[in-house]
Amino acid sequence: MTDTTLTQVTEKSPKPQEQGLIDAIVEGRCHDPFSYLGRHREGRGNIVRVFYPDAVEVRLVAERKGKPPLEKKMERIDERGIYAATISLQAPRYSLRILWADGWQETHDPYSFGTLIGDLDLYLFSEGNHRDIDQIMGAHIAEVDGVAGVRFSVWAPNALRVSVIGDFNIWDGRRHPMRLRHSAGIWELFVPGIGSGERYKFEIMAQNGTVLPAKADPYARYAELPPATASIVAPPLEHHWEDQDWMAKRASRQGLEAPISIYELHVPSWQRINSPTGYISWNDLGDRLIPYIKDLGFTHIELMPITEYPFSGSWGYQPLSMYAPTSRHGTPAEFARFVDRCHQASIGVIIDWVPAHFPTDAHGLALFDGTHLYEHSDPKEGYHQDWHTLIYNFGRTEIRNFLTGSALYWLRNFHVDGLRVDAVASMLYRDYSRKDGEWCPNIYGGRENLEAVNFMRELSGIVRDYCHDAMLIAEESTAWPGVTAPPEIGGLGFRYKWNMGWMHDTLRYMQQDPLWRRYHGSDVTFGMIYAYTEHFILPLSHDEVVHGKGSLLSRMPGDDWRRHANLRAYYALMWAYPGKKLLFMGGEFAQWEEWHNDRELAWHRMNDKLGRGVFETMRALNGLYQSERALSSRDFQHDGFRWVIADDTENTVFAWLRQAPDADPVLVVCNMTPVVHHDYRIGVPMGGDWVERLNTDQDLFGGSGIVHEGPITASRESAHGMEHSLVLTLPPLAVMYLMPRRG
Repeated sequence: MTDTTLTQVTEKSPKPQEQGLIDAIVEGRCHDPFSYLGRHREGRGNIVRVFYPDAVEVRLVAERKGKPPLEKKMERIDERGIYAATISLQAPRYSLRILWADGWQETHDPYSFGTLIGDLDLYLFSEGNHRDIDQIMGAHIAEVDGVAGVRFSVWAPNALRVSVIGDFNIWDGRRHPMRLRHSAGIWELFVPGIGSGERYKFEIMAQNGTVLPAKADPYARYAELPPATASIVAPPLEHHWEDQDWMAKRASRQGLEAPISIYELHVPSWQRINSPTGYISWNDLGDRLIPYIKDLGFTHIELMPITEYPFSGSWGYQPLSMYAPTSRHGTPAEFARFVDRCHQASIGVIIDWVPAHFPTDAHGLALFDGTHLYEHSDPKEGYHQDWHTLIYNFGRTEIRNFLTGSALYWLRNFHVDGLRVDAVASMLYRDYSRKDGEWCPNIYGGRENLEAVNFMRELSGIVRDYCHDAMLIAEESTAWPGVTAPPEIGGLGFRYKWNMGWMHDTLRYMQQDPLWRRYHGSDVTFGMIYAYTEHFILPLSHDEVVHGKGSLLSRMPGDDWRRHANLRAYYALMWAYPGKKLLFMGGEFAQWEEWHNDRELAWHRMNDKLGRGVFETMRALNGLYQSERALSSRDFQHDGFRWVIADDTENTVFAWLRQAPDADPVLVVCNMTPVVHHDYRIGVPMGGDWVERLNTDQDLFGGSGIVHEGPITASRESAHGMEHSLVLTLPPLAVMYLMPRRG
């Protein structure tokens, strides 16, 4: 009985009309490899063609229903590595056995599989509305028709040919050219027999026939440790989350009434330890940072960018892989575990996220398919002169989907609690940091970047709809109105905005010699004029301790003791001012040196009395901030703040009340000179005994010890528009918090 699974005919030389296709495949010019490679109808059967240069022999193994597979040697029809064999229509599937110089390989033909991405997915991506794009694009471990392998896809609509290359094909772009899905400009290919850990890139041929530098995967979920630049196939993120309590309460912990104090850190330089990568791992960071933050009392940490970035000197602000946690500190799964551990310790995790621009590295997004795909073609729109980076084209739906998909990926997959969006001002204005003639106006002739505005409104709406309790925070330094207002009423939709004006004003004030502060009181008071126009975070960030500015401590006036006293007073003033709080690492123990990304923090300051005193001040501030609702719950309501003294220029004293319904008020008194003021009368809203809850001049904090040991009784003598008053001794360069004594 004759078996017809493999027809016993001798393959002939290719037909003349096939030679052009063969040449294109062998020479790496083939736009549509599926039109020739794989299984095709020919006569009464099918023919299978494969391309394996350098193979010694290729054998076709055909499946047979109810019988053992039938194996047949394929004929080399082109000496450069094209093989062919016929197979009957009845054979359901086939596989390959390939003899290389070092042995046999059993695999499946990548060109035997059908299309991979559904039409709806293609449509939603092109429209810019695919909310699970991280599951479609990039490299994903998959099983197709019962065969295990990796599904690759990349957007390169203007390319002539795209191939996936890696160790699995000796980085030869001829071996795995991809299929173009014309409706969306996405190239796809399923490569059987490989799995997680494989290094890969995309080799792209531009329309003019030029092969571009190999490109890393824009949607990669893991990458090589820089300076290496390949993407890595990541396994599915299958972390077992144990942060249910945190997630259930997250909305209230991050709402406008919550006490939010954020510790900003640059992970590579927080602490340096001996490790294979030269960087602290997520596991070690969790072991060290979490108890430290818990002890210090911050509610959240904010990580400077951890999306993979090639140049360490950019601090992460020039990222190329918007879906990949940097491999400097470990795997995506290890980062997920770090976030989970933070949540179990009741610490929120915010990451800096950079959609404003990207670097020009050849392996990145620049001229991705030979055209200005991700960036604008006109340098007046697409090139950032300050940072020598490229600007995303927010007018393209696919670009917006790429960025919004990244935001959702971090929020949903890693349970990240917030995204601090970097450089928002540079996105909002077309003339940002440009002279006349160096920028292009919008369609109405204005300077506003309408496409970026629409992107931010779309982003905030998506975050609200899919991760309603996550925070979106804007680093925005201009007076753009409604940054934290809902898009429905013309706002941008952020939850919070950094108050850069407050930071600049108060830092300028604190740098003044106390003798001259009497003339600059408006630097402290002016912030209350606009305090309720946005939902503000008061930031003392990394930007204030770099580029020759010195550390916060070094910018304080006076001798060593006075510098530390000024800094303690500044922190206490800040923690009592309306708005959420952010402090960059090292500030908590008054680091002397300006921060540098190649050095770890000056941890020896914890052994110095004054440095330790600043640390204890910060710990006390955070504790009081979390325990007393008046200090946070009405941050954005006029009734949460009341000036008591704003005009005592002679003594350079400020006083105000923080208050909230059903909460005891907090009286804040600031003496911004080194002169002790005795018998200083301050009005208070109620009689009875008041007690010091915090005094930055305490011995524990490194102060001179001028404190009120016991209660102070408010007399019925009116002052500052109130019927009662306290008579206090104001310590030098210090801030006091006083509250009614509880029964």
